[in-house]
Amino acid sequence: MPGQLFCFGFGYTAEHLAARLLPLGWKIAGTAREADKRAAMQAQGIDAHPFPLPDPAQALAGVTHILSSVPPRDGHDPVLAAHGGTIAALPDLVWAGYLSTTGVYGDAGGAWVDEDSPLNPSSPSGKARVAAEAEWQALDLHLHIFRLSGIYGPGRSAIDQLRAGTAKRIARPGQLFNRIHVEDIAAALAASMAHPNPGAIYNLADDEPASSSDVVSHASTLLGVAPPPEIPLEQANLSAMGRAFYAESKRIRNDRIKRDLGLTLAYPTYREGLAACLSGAVSN
Repeated sequence: MPGQLFCFGFGYTAEHLAARLLPLGWKIAGTAREADKRAAMQAQGIDAHPFPLPDPAQALAGVTHILSSVPPRDGHDPVLAAHGGTIAALPDLVWAGYLSTTGVYGDAGGAWVDEDSPLNPSSPSGKARVAAEAEWQALDLHLHIFRLSGIYGPGRSAIDQLRAGTAKRIARPGQLFNRIHVEDIAAALAASMAHPNPGAIYNLADDEPASSSDVVSHASTLLGVAPPPEIPLEQANLSAMGRAFYAESKRIRNDRIKRDLGLTLAYPTYREGLAACLSGAVSN
């Protein structure tokens, strides 16, 4: 039965989820800060709002499902700071999803982690995500938390970075992390919405953790171009967030999304995902 979804932060992931749900008769709305983005949403049949909501009661009336991808700000969740009371009082809400990050696990020294592993964030952004998860969990909602690995997909992949001349191969021996194709994120969210399990936490990750250098090298092979030379981490001119990312290494287990959501990844490794990005193919 189609429902009514409201997306706080109608970004890359929400766009792909909406593309799955709109043909099924779902009513979808969301927030975007930029006026041109809101105009584009309206053109797709998505009810667009600025954030914070000028009239939250009106905007959220009848909502059955809520998805938030808005990152923490100043150590707190801005959606809950602005509208937590309204969200908690929604009478028809049967599913809420919060998009977090595998950064909440911190550095595992390359070891495997799963949803029951301790939360040990080392970066400010990871610590803020742990706090935001706790804020969402404190509300009496039908909450599902999704901890995302590195998101990629059409327009946001090593293929696109190579074409734009921005790809880097950073030498960080032993550093491994997982990725997740945006279509597999959308598939997992849709599966959870179809079979709610309030309180559940899911890692959204592919089957093969790998270094960013290996991924860029494979993308170069697909494009038939020479890969950019490897550069030492200290010469990569990274932001503080980028440096924090490369300070962590872990392998993410994804057994739960397969077992509990019945999900078969369309792009189980970066190889299938990058090939699809190159060809423009989309798997639903």
